[in-house]
Amino acid sequence: MKCLSALLRQKFDKRLYEIIVVSDGPDCETAKVMELKSKSRAVSIRYLVLPQKKGPAAARNYGWLNARGNVIAFTDDDCLPDKNWLSKIYQNIDPGAFEAITGRVIVPRSKRPTDYERNTMRLEAAEFITANCACTKQTLIKTGGFDEQFSMAWREDSDLEFKLIQEDIPIWHLGGAIVTHPVRRAEWGVSIKEQKKTQFNALLYKKYPELYREKIQPNPPLLYYAIIMGFMLMLTGILIDVRSLGFAGFLVWLLLTIQFIAKRLHNTQLSARHIAEMVVTSFIIPFVSIYWQWYGAIKYKVFFI
Repeated sequence: MKCLSALLRQKFDKRLYEIIVVSDGPDCETAKVMELKSKSRAVSIRYLVLPQKKGPAAARNYGWLNARGNVIAFTDDDCLPDKNWLSKIYQNIDPGAFEAITGRVIVPRSKRPTDYERNTMRLEAAEFITANCACTKQTLIKTGGFDEQFSMAWREDSDLEFKLIQEDIPIWHLGGAIVTHPVRRAEWGVSIKEQKKTQFNALLYKKYPELYREKIQPNPPLLYYAIIMGFMLMLTGILIDVRSLGFAGFLVWLLLTIQFIAKRLHNTQLSARHIAEMVVTSFIIPFVSIYWQWYGAIKYKVFFI
């Protein structure tokens, strides 16, 4: 609702743009809101619904394929585009060329953020994210748009960026095109659930191995593997009744996990609740993350560790 209101307040000729809202599967509540908002005569508002939930990549494809204009600007439903967002984009893109623009993202944060807030803050440094980007329609046609294999909100924007790079399509960085990305309210232990997205790292790596290592993750998650190795040594020592091996494995597992906890707590919120969350989830995350990474490697048939 706030995103839509921000789009309606754009300092841009209301006759020159349309707002397309795509629902990722049927949603009665969103449909009611859109029915009220679409009565606005100032801006054309169109509400499209995917027949079933397929993820943000599919929703964005459905949106741009149905767009009437030659410049397609993307943002997310929880974002707040600045009032000059569209005008800045339109002034700096050639509708008839193969071009893309990525703008500036601002993430409001606490003085001492939570771990989840800090992870969201990384969007400010991202090279290309769909919370704030624009492409000419012919650019999206040439690249095929978003790969719908990315069925969660993870790496689908990097996939499009890598397509643009491979096609030698310029990406202009436009600091004046600003979108504010508030941090969503997160449930306790959300970082464990977030690890499921790791499977799509394998898909991105399979498609663009060199670009993935250059721009996403230069090396495998060595700390996670070391933690798991220490844990396995501890279990092996217990099972074969070799106390020295078990104790050595225990020390490796415990000390590296403490290091991981300290890293996550550094410069973050130190409330009892947040500390407890970091401690508990840090014992679990390495195992869950590597599970989903290997799951993705098997699913997408790529050697990815």
